[in-house]
Amino acid sequence: MTQLRPIAQADEHFQAVDLGAFSELQQFVYEPPKIPLKLKGKVFLKQLLNLTGAEISVNTLPPSQSIPFYHKHRLNEEVYIFIQGQGEFQVNDRIFPIQEGTVVRVDPEGERCFHNTSATEDLCWIVIQSRVNSHPDDTIQDGYAIKRPVQWEAIGHS
Repeated sequence: MTQLRPIAQADEHFQAVDLGAFSELQQFVYEPPKIPLKLKGKVFLKQLLNLTGAEISVNTLPPSQSIPFYHKHRLNEEVYIFIQGQGEFQVNDRIFPIQEGTVVRVDPEGERCFHNTSATEDLCWIVIQSRVNSHPDDTIQDGYAIKRPVQWEAIGHS
């Protein structure tokens, strides 16, 4: 990746990075190791945020462009969350429309690819990748409340 902005804040319990607006993601270029490919508008967050249980990427695809290859995974499922634009997504031989608000899960064996069908608007999405079958419980079972007043509630901000 090039031109990364520094981590805005960090301590032993969090990391935060400001990538800017999705309209500015084209400044980032991902070059996979050992593959002669440059993907503009793609930022992986694993190293930037010291993620230990998932890989997350933030992505943009210009109008009328396509992901230039099909791909599968060995161990990881992917969840694509589309937050802007429109396109078509293909898994194996099924093609279906995608747009802002569409969420797609693909298991490791699914051959996937998609393209931006708009002539004027970027297609923007977030991908969350994690080991298939590694999270059998409901998320709510892991969280618990802390008996501590919320700071901005105590001072009257809403």
